[in-house]
Amino acid sequence: MDLIHMLEWRYATKKMDPGKVVPEEKVERILEAARLAPTSSGLQPFEIIVVTNPQVREKIRAIAWNQPQVVDCSHLLVFAAWDNYTAERINGMFDFTNQERGGSNEGWENYRQQLLAEYPQRSAEENFQHAARQAYIGLGVALIAAAAEGVDSTPMEGFSPPALDEILNLPAKGLKSVIIMPLGYRDADNDWLVNLKKVRKPREAFVSEMK
Repeated sequence: MDLIHMLEWRYATKKMDPGKVVPEEKVERILEAARLAPTSSGLQPFEIIVVTNPQVREKIRAIAWNQPQVVDCSHLLVFAAWDNYTAERINGMFDFTNQERGGSNEGWENYRQQLLAEYPQRSAEENFQHAARQAYIGLGVALIAAAAEGVDSTPMEGFSPPALDEILNLPAKGLKSVIIMPLGYRDADNDWLVNLKKVRKPREAFVSEMK
């Protein structure tokens, strides 16, 4: 399938087949796609937690509106963003970049100082919201990557973030949950949404051009 056909094929799967497991190589390619997603200043201020433990997923289902995909999916991806931008985190990414590139330059170091002068001075909530938006970029790439692999997925905000944070002990890592994404295979016989037409705004109501 080409990209557009992949996007037409995918939908927010409501019922997954718990008997079907996504091959690890497919999961790894989806995770790698998310890892390669662009983020503001290249800081990658989020992580992905892959949950396969059945007991943990039952706990998550209980705080996620009892949605069945949480337990019926093959792998549950949790996108968790930094709870704040700190000088340590910013310097850590800049130092890592310099190490990987084998050096630095004046413009790059000036940009580091610009971020250090701005980000840590903002409130933790403002910084978390900014980091969360970066996690959504990774989510979008992961959704497309899943479709490219022929794997079903669903972006889900219907859960209690504080409760999920506690279940996964995210505060200890300086993270806060943003969105979850089950990966699996559709149960076509029992998913009410599977055969419904995909509906999106027409192009003329979605795209404006200024020439």
